[in-house]
Amino acid sequence: MNVLRSYVRKATQRCLGNALMSTTATVPQSTAASLALPSSTLGALDRLRAQPSHYVIASLMGKRYLLAPRDILTVPRLKTARVGDRLFLTHIHEVGSRDFTLRGQNNGESTLMPGTVRVEATVLEHTKGAMERIVKFKRRKHYTKTVEHKQPYTRLRIGPIFFGQPEEGEKDRQLNSL
Repeated sequence: MNVLRSYVRKATQRCLGNALMSTTATVPQSTAASLALPSSTLGALDRLRAQPSHYVIASLMGKRYLLAPRDILTVPRLKTARVGDRLFLTHIHEVGSRDFTLRGQNNGESTLMPGTVRVEATVLEHTKGAMERIVKFKRRKHYTKTVEHKQPYTRLRIGPIFFGQPEEGEKDRQLNSL
C-alpha cells in the first residue's frame, strides 16, 4: 500500500511540480472570510439577500411546491380568494439560491421560523380543468351511469421573496394555514 502511495506521489510530482504537492493550502484572507459559514440565521439571510436569484419550497393546502419569482402556480380552488388578491405564503420549508440554502429543522420536515421568509402571490384567475368522465356500471345488469365534472383551480402568480420580519402596516391577508 505504501509503495502505491509513493508511486502516485512521485508521478504527481513529475506532472504537476513540487509546489502543488504541498499538504497545507493557504487561502487568501478575503476568500477565507467569504467561505466561512454564518453563525446565525440572520447572517445566512444576509448572504441569501446578496444572491441574484432565489427559490423557496413552500406548503400550500398540504402540498409542497418549488417556487421562484414570476412562476405561475395552479392549485385546487381557494374559495375565499378573489381575483387580484395578494396572498403571503409563510409556511416556508427551504429558501435558497445558487450558492446558499437555508432549511427548516429535521432536513426540511418543519418550516423556517415564522417571519423569517415570506412569499407574495397574486390571484390571477379561477379556472376549471379538463372535463373528466367517470363511468359507473354493474355487470350483467345493464346499468351504466356517466358522471362528468370539471375540477376547479386557482392560478397564482408568485411575486417577490421577502426576507426578515413582515411590515406592521401590512393590510393584506396572510395565508398561514390553508
